[in-house]
Amino acid sequence: MTAWNADNEATVSESGSVTVLEGSSFCISSGSGDISPDAGTNGAFYQDTRIVSRWVLRVNGSLREPLSAQRPQPFQATFVGRAKWPGGRFDSPLVVRQVRHIGPGLQDDITLENYAAEPVECDIELLVDADQADLFDVKGGRTTGADDTTRTVSEGRLVIEAGRHGQQRGSAIGARDAEVSTDGLRFRVTVPARGKWATSVIVVPLVNGEAPEEPFKEGQLPHHREGVRRHLAWEENIPRISIEDTSLQNLLNRSQSDLGALRIFDAHHPERAAVAAGAPWFMALFGRDSLLTSYMSLMVNPNLALGTLQTLAGIQGKKVDPDSEEEPGRIPHEVRLGVTAGLSLGGTAYYGTADATPLFVAVLGELSRWGLSRDKIQPLLAHADRALDWIENYGDRDGDGFVEYLRANDHGLVNQGWKDSWDGINFADGTIAEAPIALCEVQAYVYSAYLGRSLLAHWSGDPALELHWADKAAAFKEEFNKKFWLPDKGYYAVALDKDKRPVDALTSNIGHCLWTGIVDQDKAVSVMEHLMSPQMFTGWGIRTLASDMGAYNPVSYHNGSVWPHDTALVATGLMRYGFVDEAKRVALGIFDAAAHFDGRLPELFCGFDRGEFPSPVPYPTACSPQAWAAAAPVQLARILLRFDPVFTRDVVHLAPILPEVVGTFRAENVLLDSSRVTISAAGTKGSVEGLPPGLKLLTEPRPPLAYPPNGFAGSSVRHGLNQPGA
Repeated sequence: MTAWNADNEATVSESGSVTVLEGSSFCISSGSGDISPDAGTNGAFYQDTRIVSRWVLRVNGSLREPLSAQRPQPFQATFVGRAKWPGGRFDSPLVVRQVRHIGPGLQDDITLENYAAEPVECDIELLVDADQADLFDVKGGRTTGADDTTRTVSEGRLVIEAGRHGQQRGSAIGARDAEVSTDGLRFRVTVPARGKWATSVIVVPLVNGEAPEEPFKEGQLPHHREGVRRHLAWEENIPRISIEDTSLQNLLNRSQSDLGALRIFDAHHPERAAVAAGAPWFMALFGRDSLLTSYMSLMVNPNLALGTLQTLAGIQGKKVDPDSEEEPGRIPHEVRLGVTAGLSLGGTAYYGTADATPLFVAVLGELSRWGLSRDKIQPLLAHADRALDWIENYGDRDGDGFVEYLRANDHGLVNQGWKDSWDGINFADGTIAEAPIALCEVQAYVYSAYLGRSLLAHWSGDPALELHWADKAAAFKEEFNKKFWLPDKGYYAVALDKDKRPVDALTSNIGHCLWTGIVDQDKAVSVMEHLMSPQMFTGWGIRTLASDMGAYNPVSYHNGSVWPHDTALVATGLMRYGFVDEAKRVALGIFDAAAHFDGRLPELFCGFDRGEFPSPVPYPTACSPQAWAAAAPVQLARILLRFDPVFTRDVVHLAPILPEVVGTFRAENVLLDSSRVTISAAGTKGSVEGLPPGLKLLTEPRPPLAYPPNGFAGSSVRHGLNQPGA
């Protein structure tokens, strides 16, 4: 059985590999386009199953000499190589062009072009295998092959099938005019002088003998597929950004494109787009990752948050199941399609996370301020209330008011916050904390959930319910500041352990507390100073763990590395509490780091100080593109603009504080309600063109939440939550 806790970190892919993806399908190959069985993690994957594990093209008995690999679209790659001339002619004039498409299977359009003045006879062979291994097993290096694999030639196609835990998975591989054997496909062709020969090799995945509804087909252009149309529509409808700082412009455009590529769709509700966690290994719906990503992407398209919420609501927990850790009202951690996941979890959804459930309510509350229609928000209120019931009846395990986690089995995640590696939560001396564990940022998300429900009650015209959740938020904030604050250290404990002892390591988690506003005003300066200290701020971003802590390791996954999404949320918190200069420094650090990663931020990078090396040191197993890393620059741009719509009060805030190096900023085609607006800014000046009727522009940051002594927020609760302004 697969232990989920063993697989929460990404796995190293072959150096120079090329990844193409569409929805939850993806393919990893070498830079030549080949998939070698010796490169353990390479292959083409469909529904979390490896449908191609070997894909080696030989021309005249030899591999190609790779010349170029390009990825013009996320779902397409072009490989160019030089083929061997029969007899070994030096400087061969035979060029192979291989255009790969991924989606409901795989299609390779292969063209052999002869630049010589005479025709040439070529022997072309494609060696193919498909081990039907589950993604979890591939990622963990546990592929031993199925015992009952069959390889048959039927109707001009090679069909490779394997039984796995009561399911039959298969791949049907074929091409026009190919000689098909159990080893693969072969073509014996004559390429005319200065002419071409071409074919399309298609892989159709089979699940219990059934092909997808719309597989790749000979003669049908891959660009006409639904997935391609969706991506092109995404590109057409996202903001059009022009910035004087062209590197920042390219970063934001790359982020927007990657967010579109990482979308996945519910087959039963194809109009809903949710966001997957990251490529290649996390092309699945993750509660926490998808919610935080869609929150940070609101300025790109708020419908991404709506689709994520709708999709998660559809699989919200209904029963108590220790195998999958499902509980009534709980939002899942991860949803998979592979048969191994289903075997180990008793289903395809795993619920072992403490933070997705409060984040669900918080993001819904945030979304209500963006002008979405009532008929879209209203159906989600019952799910928000079920999530709040989970917080009180299941999340709070001991009745102390805080949400704790403790896995219910021996194969679930040991740590169930965003730092979910086995050693992710530890004391200042390096000792690992023992569960049940109440994380500080989880309590911050609970606070946001209470505020979010209050905001939703205001939106729906229920003042009594608005007051109830506002009071609950105020009382919860007071108790949190009593129990988690470490007065001798000047920062918050990262957690309370099984004995309710404060876990006293200095971590980036406390920056999430700034983000949600649960930090008392008199403690904010000290929190800021610790986050901006040399022990935490590397110059590129905020470390997950301070460099003077016992477990610190700059090359660890969660104990000293820098995660762009984490840093972006910290910067949002700094801006929220009015630490403008510090927020700008952090934002510029991340922007500078991105320039060293070719304009695409990875999932994480190593936590070395900026003074030690001239560029950030890559982390070897980081996912890229990765959803919340892609969303981080968008969120940072938003806080520098201090752009904040509040439809519940008929206002939009825009109070830019753009650093001088950014220069002028302009974003056209930004979706607000059903209108498309243009945001322009430079320095501290800004404007919004095309505001919806009845919406007023305020050139000041949205005021912070403030509760009077009696706990009633009054009109201040209407300002919302997760405030990105000061």
